[in-house]
Amino acid sequence: MIRQLVASYVLLVLVAIAAFTVPVAFTLTDQLYRDEENSARREAATAALLLATDDAPSRQALASLVDAYERQTPGRLDVLSAARTAVDPLPLPVATDDPAFTEALDGRESLRWRDAEALGAEGLVLAVPARSSDGTVVGAVRISYPSGPLSTRLWQIWGFRAALAVTVLIAAAVVGFLLARRLTRPLRELNRMAGRLRDGDLTARVEETGPPETRTLAGTLNTATETIGTLVGSQRAFIGDASHQLRTPLTALRLSLDNIADGVDDPYVREDVDHATAEVVRMSRLVNGLLTLARAEATVATPEPVRIADVVAGRFDTWRAAAEERGIRLRHDAADPELRALVGHGHLEQVLDNVLSNALAVSPDHATITVVSRLEARRAVIEVVDRGPGLPAADRQRAFDRFWRGPGLTGRSGSGLGLAIVKQLVSDDGGAASLHEAEHGGLCVRIVLRAA
Repeated sequence: MIRQLVASYVLLVLVAIAAFTVPVAFTLTDQLYRDEENSARREAATAALLLATDDAPSRQALASLVDAYERQTPGRLDVLSAARTAVDPLPLPVATDDPAFTEALDGRESLRWRDAEALGAEGLVLAVPARSSDGTVVGAVRISYPSGPLSTRLWQIWGFRAALAVTVLIAAAVVGFLLARRLTRPLRELNRMAGRLRDGDLTARVEETGPPETRTLAGTLNTATETIGTLVGSQRAFIGDASHQLRTPLTALRLSLDNIADGVDDPYVREDVDHATAEVVRMSRLVNGLLTLARAEATVATPEPVRIADVVAGRFDTWRAAAEERGIRLRHDAADPELRALVGHGHLEQVLDNVLSNALAVSPDHATITVVSRLEARRAVIEVVDRGPGLPAADRQRAFDRFWRGPGLTGRSGSGLGLAIVKQLVSDDGGAASLHEAEHGGLCVRIVLRAA
């Protein structure tokens, strides 16, 4: 937009220069040619009067005029008698057969810009007749003036105007750039605010400055963002508070069920109590997942560079005991051990915990869970591959939905929030998460993050 505004300013100035300066320059050029022609006419008329007066003083004055003209100007003044002979005391002119002399001796003025034979260069050739008192043509006066000095002056005038035009255009571009930046500053602020909103920062606000239109737009966006933030905050607070408040009664309920189970001898009653206890446990996990999800949605952490190999090693240490109980091997295949990703504090650890938990739940005994990390198109890619039953394509599309539980091993006891939490955390960090079919069977969880 700034480039377009600057281009429009420069174009307007260019049109103004072309509309006002160019016609003036052409008019000035014509005026210079006319001034030169009028000056030559005055000199030629004076010489013709002296030539028509046939006496010694007039001849002497004519010789002085010719000498002065040739000394003071780059031109040449020639005089020819009606008999095409020299006029005493002046020498015979060059090119006495010049058509200009012929027209002047015939009683007509001749004026042309052409090759001046007397000068051997292009220029003005003016010839006028000299008439006696009775109107008889007694001779002719020819002035030859080169066009070189006039062309040099014209080049200077046009060059000065061109340099002035370029200077004005540069000044217009600079002033236009500054003005365009000032005009578009509110739009840039709005764009920065929109970027923060895109990243999930509902506290983003923009200063209401600039023209009335942008001030109105900024005020509307600030009000809308505040309203959305209030609604989302209320929803998140409700989920967080409800989840937190439910933990205490659920804990108490589980303790009560445990006490009942200890005092019951009837196997059928014990089975019912155990079933109720399992449901309470599942509900507790669901409440904990909701609380975790609410905290993930409520927090927009500043991304920081994290070494992926260190995080993977730390999570392997946490899950190694559970994996070794079933003979499952945890392996990290790092293409670049120094690869770093931009993530919020603790996000990558929580993402890997959820993914590894699911992978351990679905993997058969003595299998291998592989974590692959690499740099791909300036993005940090992490893939967690298990050897479980995998998921159909339709289920892979729904797996990130909240409370969705698959038909596999995690579907019976899972809360359906693990992958939803993964997606939320990865999205907050400007990345993406997806599920794919593994090359040798099983499921591949692909996490793409910004590389540091």
